[in-house]
Amino acid sequence: MRSDMSSETGAAPRGGTPTGAPLPLEARGLSKRFVGGDGSELVILDGLDLRLASGETVAVTGASGAGKSTLLHLLGALDQPTEGEVLIEGHAVAGLADEDLADLRNRRIGFVFQFHHLLREFTAVENVMMPALIAGQDPGSAEKVARELLVDVGLSARAEHKPRQLSGGEQQRVAVARALVNDPVVLLADEPSGNLDTETSGQLHDLLFGLSERRGLSLVVVTHNPDLAARADRALHMTAGRLHPAYAGQVR
Repeated sequence: MRSDMSSETGAAPRGGTPTGAPLPLEARGLSKRFVGGDGSELVILDGLDLRLASGETVAVTGASGAGKSTLLHLLGALDQPTEGEVLIEGHAVAGLADEDLADLRNRRIGFVFQFHHLLREFTAVENVMMPALIAGQDPGSAEKVARELLVDVGLSARAEHKPRQLSGGEQQRVAVARALVNDPVVLLADEPSGNLDTETSGQLHDLLFGLSERRGLSLVVVTHNPDLAARADRALHMTAGRLHPAYAGQVR
């Protein structure tokens, strides 16, 4: 993890995105509020800023219920903020038609969740192909890319296996390959190793950061795992609806 945590948490470090080029991901003044059954207002995010450079890795830590998953949902255009905006490659997400929004999520953003959400009736390669087929790619081309990705995640020999025939770590590797099949600019991961043992978690972390480095892929990962957070370029801690530089021992 980079040691200079004195700069504004919203600012992407130098050396990632070329000068003048749009950032892969930017959040400006994000707020998310809900009104409770008694009419009181619950503030989840409060004017949060985040800028992510090309190939940069950011870990987001914080107590359960702090709003980390809500943040990922907003960054991934799965939900809309009460205030503020999210930009993907310089383009605002707000105001897009439902079809355009779905296309943006499918093509430019990769998602990896704590639970892999693989389709049980399909093989590993078929699961990886799915987002490409939804995007309208030719089945032959989609399968070629899917098999290449399974090689990349170390599962080429398991391409024809269905999820029930794979270990938990293998299933999560398939989920990572699926997230990358449309060559996104940003990968969002929510507790990706939360259900894995220590050894398998370490292997998954190696995979995620290795892929980020080789592909120049920007990564935002929400985690309670201190080893995972320590590997990121920036570790940010969420409290009171905002992000602050994390310090040693704060991950939980």
